[in-house]
Amino acid sequence: MAGRPALWLGPLLLLSLGGPSAPASLLRRLGEHIQRFQESQGLSLTLGPGAGALPKQGWLEQPLDPFNTSDQRSFLQRYWVNDQHWASQRGPVFLHLGGEGSLRSGSVMRGHPAALAPAWGALVIGLEHRFYGLSIPAGGLDVAQLRFLSSRHALADVASARRALARLFNVSTASPWICFGGSYAGSLAAWARLKFPHLILASVASSAPVRAVLDFSEYNEVVSRSLTSAAVGGSPECRAAASAAFAEVERRLRAGAAARAALRAELGACSSLDGAEDQAELLGALQALVGGAVQYDAQAGVPLSVRRLCGLLLEGRRNGSCSASYHGLRRAVQVVMRSLGQRCLSFSRAETVAQLRVTDPHVSGVGDRQWLYQTCTEFGFYVTCEDPRCPFSQLPALPSQLELCEQVFGLSTASVARAVAQTNSYYGGQTPGATHVLFVNGDTDPWHVLSVTQASGPSELALLIPGASHCMDMAPKRPSDSPSLRLGRQSVLQQLQTWLGPAKESQVSSGG
Repeated sequence: MAGRPALWLGPLLLLSLGGPSAPASLLRRLGEHIQRFQESQGLSLTLGPGAGALPKQGWLEQPLDPFNTSDQRSFLQRYWVNDQHWASQRGPVFLHLGGEGSLRSGSVMRGHPAALAPAWGALVIGLEHRFYGLSIPAGGLDVAQLRFLSSRHALADVASARRALARLFNVSTASPWICFGGSYAGSLAAWARLKFPHLILASVASSAPVRAVLDFSEYNEVVSRSLTSAAVGGSPECRAAASAAFAEVERRLRAGAAARAALRAELGACSSLDGAEDQAELLGALQALVGGAVQYDAQAGVPLSVRRLCGLLLEGRRNGSCSASYHGLRRAVQVVMRSLGQRCLSFSRAETVAQLRVTDPHVSGVGDRQWLYQTCTEFGFYVTCEDPRCPFSQLPALPSQLELCEQVFGLSTASVARAVAQTNSYYGGQTPGATHVLFVNGDTDPWHVLSVTQASGPSELALLIPGASHCMDMAPKRPSDSPSLRLGRQSVLQQLQTWLGPAKESQVSSGG
């Protein structure tokens, strides 16, 4: 596959962010579970009868190395199209960017782009990120291949796809393009406007962690604070119960082989708890479970909200039973495992390393190896709890998380730290300086502390929604949505009006 971009269009269809270990894998699978649930709900509400409303799947031939014109290697990048609201070739194009996971038809059928498209007669396109989903270059996921996986490569794909798709669909040169994205893809949306203002008119960046960070201790600070918030069902007693539950788990881990065997049985652990590394991974997985309840609080399909988690942690306490908080945590584990369809709680360090070393994309999971590579070479994002004020276990510590970069890719801690600094230097961290970008965040979401939450000027805008969790503004509307969430979505609509209004008036005046 070489030469000019080849285009094929055929009929039909956050992940969550996190560090690379087994705990983060649990978070990623939880995010994918919620995403699939919401997409199924969104599609059932959106499609209606008939096949005409089904989105279409297409493929673009993209250069594997867009920064080396002499390299003729290429790969096929998947995209989705929803043209049911597209009024004319001069109408706007809403480009939904994919992130660290598979992109499905829901990318063009739900969330901001699909909800806003009818009012503007917009064409909606979803672009899958290179090396994820089905957009994986031939040759697998070995290190030699993965050097072509980065946010900079992804942005080059956005620019190339923007031009190719405009030609394919005969989009007018006067048509405005708006980028949308959530989580890592939200950062890409903001950076696309920053780097290609001549191609992208504006961007809506939801829950976008634009600041890379090696030690992401702030994540658990937000989790801890949210567990005390009455607005989402928390309380100081709930936070204290969570802390007591983790203290009890650690006590049992230190109490000898018999206590560890009983703990393994009670938590439904997949393997032995005798190894120190495995114990740290277990404690990390339990932190991820609590963090997931906060990160995805109150979203459709979430198995465990803050309110429900706190109810479980405090239920036994009210009955005066011994180790009540621990038993509440145990029940929370069961709830999440059932929801994810997992028979046991996986945390083996050796198994984690073995799975991350697999280079065959068909058996390497849901993008865990690829995302580990990006955390090691660009972002960090390693969630820790080493501050004494953190209510959870101080394990796993940062060194053990960074060790995965060495074990899997041969990358030293020093190189990871340099990569994080270079990312912030290249994009500007939390002061990217992009114009026509709206950053949308929820203050319950632990990732909002790495995003832009205060406007830095008249054209770099920020919206912080009280009580909203990760990418909640992008989820399909529900009757149970809070007034603040509804108001937040209305603010996105109003900002779109500000950006697109002049363009629409220009089209009308010119007879477009």
